[in-house]
Order: sequence, then C-alpha cells, then structure tokens
Amino acid sequence: MTPKTNHMTYLPDMEVIASTMLEEVLQARSAYHPEACTAAQVRQALQKTRLDPKDFSALLSPAAVPFLEEMAHESQMVTRKQFGNTIQIFTPLYLANHCENHCVYCGFNSHNPIQRARLDHGEIEAEMRAIAAMGLREILLLTGESHAMSDIGYIGNACRIARRYFKVVGLEVYPMNVEGYARLHECGADYVTVFQETYSPGRYETLHLAGHKRVFPYRFYAQERAILGGMRGVGFAALLGLDDFRKDVFATGLHAYLLQRKYPHAEVAFSCPRLRPIINNDKIDPKDVHEAQLLQCIMAYRIFLPFANITISTREGERFRNNVIKLGASKISAGVSVGIGGHQGKAKGDEQFEIADTRSVQEIYDTILSQNLQPVMSDYVYV
Repeated sequence: MTPKTNHMTYLPDMEVIASTMLEEVLQARSAYHPEACTAAQVRQALQKTRLDPKDFSALLSPAAVPFLEEMAHESQMVTRKQFGNTIQIFTPLYLANHCENHCVYCGFNSHNPIQRARLDHGEIEAEMRAIAAMGLREILLLTGESHAMSDIGYIGNACRIARRYFKVVGLEVYPMNVEGYARLHECGADYVTVFQETYSPGRYETLHLAGHKRVFPYRFYAQERAILGGMRGVGFAALLGLDDFRKDVFATGLHAYLLQRKYPHAEVAFSCPRLRPIINNDKIDPKDVHEAQLLQCIMAYRIFLPFANITISTREGERFRNNVIKLGASKISAGVSVGIGGHQGKAKGDEQFEIADTRSVQEIYDTILSQNLQPVMSDYVYV
C-alpha cells in the first residue's frame, strides 16, 4: 500500500457493513464550532438529567471553562451514582510490536528502527501468571498491527491462555472483520478497544501514510463489527493532540452515543490518551492539550454518558491520575509495561511510547484506598 492510496477506500479484504453512522459523525464534527457555544448553553446542559449531543458539545467548549468546578461536582456525583465508590484496576500486556503501518506518531510504526519482538506461547503464559499473582483479574492484550506476525490464530491463543487466569479479557489489536471478532470472542475475549486517533479525515490521511490503518472508514466501523461478532463491550478514543481536540472528543462521544443507541445491550467505554514521546522522536508532545483541558474532556464524557467506563492510562502522571479517579474516571491501569513482556523483568522488545506513571499494582491499590474508594480487580462474574 502506497501513500497515494485513497484513505477513504476499502481494500478488497475489508468487510463493509451497511451503516450511515460515519457520515453522521463527520457531518456533526464539521458543523461543530466550539467557540460558538455560549455560557447559557453550558448552564442549560448542567441542569439536565439526560444530555443530548448538543449539550455535550457545550460542555467541551471554551465557554465551559469557567464552569469546571460545577462540572467537577456533577461529574463526581454521576460517577458515584453509577459506579459507587469503586475503581477498576487492570494492566495491559503487549504481546508483539511488529507493525505493517506507517503512523508518524507511533513508536511501533514500520519505519521506526526499534527492537521487534513477539512473545511465544510459553512467554505469554509466564507473563500472565506473573500478572495474576499481583491479584489482577482483568487484562488488556495488545499487539502491533501486523496481520503476518500477530494473526488471528496467535491472538486467539493468547485469549485462551488469558481466560485461565483472568475474569475479563480485553483486546487492543488491529481492526478485523465480523468473523475475526467472532473467533476471538469464542476464544475468550470480552471487549475490544480501537482508537480512531483523529476523526478528521484530512488530518488522518497525513498521519497514516501506509498500511491497513490508512483506511479511515474501516477503522471507524471496527467497534460495530466487534459487537456484531459477539463482543459485549467496545472502547473508543481519539489520540488528543493530533488535531483539534475538542472536535475529536465531540466526535468520539457522538460515535459511542450513536452506537449504543443502535445496540443498547453493548457496553461502551472511553480512553482519554494524549500524545507521548516515542523512541527516536521525543518531540511528540500534546502541547495544545493541557491537564485542565483533558480534565474537561473526561468530565464532559462522564456527564454525557453516565454508564460508560472511563479509563485513565499511564500516559498521565501520578498526581493527575490520583485526582481524576475522584472526579470522573472509573478505571485505572497499574503495574504497566509498554514493552513486549516486561512483567517478569526486562522487556523483550521496545515500547510503544513513554509512560508517566510507573507505580505498581499495590501502590495504585493503596492510593485508591487512601481516597476512600474501593479498588476492584474484576467487574464481571460468569455464572
């Protein structure tokens, strides 16, 4: 695939589903002008018990900045109402960092000269055994986007191993067709997270120069295909700092909102990642998305979609993560290694990005308790 390939055109092996959701989200994103929102619209949104997308857009706007304290109060109240005092803890396990895409901001991209590696069956089991020994019962399995080095059979085998150690198994891998998701669900996967990165097709084209990931609509419909494949939950995210973060967060929230209306049984979740430095490029940094703005986005997500899980990752520092679990986040990662393996010692392959919070599972657990919250290792029980 070359840079001249149309980023809006499906490749022959990509499944097309009948839906107009992409057009609806892109039209709404284009029509959204954050600076046009008013204080009156923000006040009106904060007085509602059930918000619509227009209210969500107001809470994301610059006009909402003077209302951050009120938003924090509302977000905290909604979070405690929906999740009680619980904060879920999980850890990611990177299985492989081979990748066939050329994404200019990612440490795994195929043009970046890093140490590539893939865990074999025994190494996967050893890593999972070590993670389970920490008390964790939820794991997120990740790979680089290489169909050759991390095919569905390889990922499915990892899911089967994970099911022996964990109650909840999540995936953050390359998008696939409905049949692929169905196979992984049968192997034990519960949910799928896919970062759209940016919902601006033009900006997306300039950032994704080659590989399957270059095809914007196929990635957009990944969550819907996952639901059709039997997954009980799907996660959404834009990588903040790639484009206008307010418009991207609005599009992310609208995407999840529309999908949940279409599939009411599906669980939805948000991640709120900002750009982080990567190997061979430490200049990548979200200078236009500060912590106050990130907090505004998280609180707007929470007030708009109260039932959604919101994850705060180790891309953020200890102080910010400690604060946001009190105000809107319901899920936090701990004991994280973003290299390939690394839970038993030195990672086998290089990391995707630099993390900002290196605390252990026990340290995160104790921090949650110190804030009069209840750490939860698993939110799901099979009967």
